[in-house]
Amino acid sequence: MLRSARVITVGLLVAVFASLAVPLGFAVVPVVVRSLEQPEPIPEPPADERQLPPVGLTPPAQVAALDPAAPLPNPALLTSALHAELRFEGSGVLSGVVVDAASGDVLFDDGSGNQQLPASNQKLLTAAAVMSKLDPGRRFETTVVAGELANELVLVAGGDVLLSSGESDSGAVVGHAGLQSLAEETVDALDPADGPFNILLDDTLFIGPTLNAGWLAGDVNAGEIAPIYPLAINSSWRDEAASRGPRSPDAALHAAAVFREAVVVAGSELGVEVGAEVIRSPALDGDAIQLAGVESATVEQQVEHMLLTSDNYLAETLARLAARASGQPASFGGATETIESAVGQLEVPGEGLVVSDAAGLSPRNEVSPAQLAALVRALAVSEEPGLVSILNGLPIAGLSGTLQDRYELQGPAASGAGLVRAKTGTLNAVTALTGYVVTTDGRLLVFSFMAGGLDGNTVAARTAIDRAAAALARCGCR
Repeated sequence: MLRSARVITVGLLVAVFASLAVPLGFAVVPVVVRSLEQPEPIPEPPADERQLPPVGLTPPAQVAALDPAAPLPNPALLTSALHAELRFEGSGVLSGVVVDAASGDVLFDDGSGNQQLPASNQKLLTAAAVMSKLDPGRRFETTVVAGELANELVLVAGGDVLLSSGESDSGAVVGHAGLQSLAEETVDALDPADGPFNILLDDTLFIGPTLNAGWLAGDVNAGEIAPIYPLAINSSWRDEAASRGPRSPDAALHAAAVFREAVVVAGSELGVEVGAEVIRSPALDGDAIQLAGVESATVEQQVEHMLLTSDNYLAETLARLAARASGQPASFGGATETIESAVGQLEVPGEGLVVSDAAGLSPRNEVSPAQLAALVRALAVSEEPGLVSILNGLPIAGLSGTLQDRYELQGPAASGAGLVRAKTGTLNAVTALTGYVVTTDGRLLVFSFMAGGLDGNTVAARTAIDRAAAALARCGCR
């Protein structure tokens, strides 16, 4: 269109010029004719920014706050809907509670005060204690310091049990700190003439027994848990790329041996010689010169990882670190006392609560659905960012963590996929699910469902609980 308009305009100009005096016409017409034969290029108009191709992903928009005036479900209708979903064949007793997060109103209650084995729902209590007692941005450092003798290198455990054997990866949680990177930094600080060097291990950060007296031998043998040390490669899995199978019976000594090998490799071209064995020995108090160090992922990132993957070893380690930060011994007893104290400070009813470990493996633990729901509600309404962040670590139904393979799109709980966020928990005779969901009317509900006394029907009970949580997600119930 622009070119056609230009041609028409030029033609009109020719007609006008032709009517002028002949000398002027002779002077102008050749110029006009040349312009018709070789038109000047038309400059492209500047592009609108909205039409330019994107150079990156647009940051997600801020999610609007829930409307506090959103209607509550009718308790009678909600109770009827949940009872229909919570039926399952076989033995066992299922208890549960649903609470409105904003008001605290109880909308459904079926034996919510019954004390039961929480399984890994126990990790919600642990997460609350850790985030209450530790700075969410804190990192744990694994260091190498000079020993008493010039040829002694002391590997000092700082509480990081998510180390990798390779290079540090700043974008990872597991392997954020790598023993290879630590070894290379160590070698850079050495004078080969001081060798051969002996590697010592200081893992005195934790005290007391390394195995909880309440843990069953079968769980230890199956790799559900292992002796607790303040230094480990990926939570003590022998295969560090795995998240199941056997664990090392001495995670700290294993990590120290891997570090020693990394020093051998890193120092081979520089003539650094290293002794054949790692010896446990505490470092000098206070005055030891640090030669190298690597830092873990943040406490907040580790708590999220613990909840998403239900990492038993990490739960026990973080609980001891929280105990130490609060002035308690970094032991099993100090950890359980710290958990009980932190939960009490969040005004969770303490009557009948028994905390025997941090991971939820001990058969001595006793927690009720009402207590778990009260804890999640306390987190949801908290003004402490660290406590609120715990909810971000809960698995998402059908999408992440231990809920990734549940809530299948063609299954009975499909309506909860992507909507239910909860901590899972399963033992041989127990299954539990505690978390939160937003109803179709925009009301935030907190729930906890627990089934105990199961005998070969754990999957059936778990499916019933999944159906119930999905019912909350699709519920208007008015």
